[in-house]
Amino acid sequence: MPKVMSRPRTKARSNGRAPAAPAQPPVPVKEANGISDEAVTKATGKGWAHWFALIDKAGGKEKDHKGIVACLYPRHLKDGWWCQMITVGYEQARGLRQKYQKPGGYSISGSKTIEAPLTHLFAAWEDDAVRRVWLGPYAAFTIRKSTPGKSMRITWIDGASNVDANFYSKGPAKSMVQVEHGKLRSASEAKKWKQYWGRTLDKLKLTLEP
Repeated sequence: MPKVMSRPRTKARSNGRAPAAPAQPPVPVKEANGISDEAVTKATGKGWAHWFALIDKAGGKEKDHKGIVACLYPRHLKDGWWCQMITVGYEQARGLRQKYQKPGGYSISGSKTIEAPLTHLFAAWEDDAVRRVWLGPYAAFTIRKSTPGKSMRITWIDGASNVDANFYSKGPAKSMVQVEHGKLRSASEAKKWKQYWGRTLDKLKLTLEP
């Protein structure tokens, strides 16, 4: 008998839908809300691109501030301070608010890692004499609440704006301070204080490091 040739197999027919596009990697983000990608990665384990993509997927562009925070806290990130920082960075990047604008006014933030023990760093903020070395005339602020080695809530010398300082140990002889200066009246005022804290935290670092 002649050999019957089998028909070549064909690929299964599609269901009429176009093939799904391959997932695109998140677009790199070097900085948001005045915080570098490196800093947010160290603090949260993920970079800006990850957090922006997560919020986008949750419909963040259509949500208000509280709604965006809820996309993060507590399921994806339990640190409330960082949830706020990431939310504001997202809102600025997506055009949902002006640069430095936050609920209740304008706000800026900054951080500095210093080769000094946490106790020395905290004392540089708490001790009036040491504070005057690196803060000069701005040292006369009012401490509303202080948690040794962890945080300080400050009424700034203008009597209207607030400064929150959070402290973190990075080892026996290394520590970090994160500063948020809030309740500022305008974007231009926020820009001025952003530059000020950049210079001042550099001076603090020089004061404490051997």
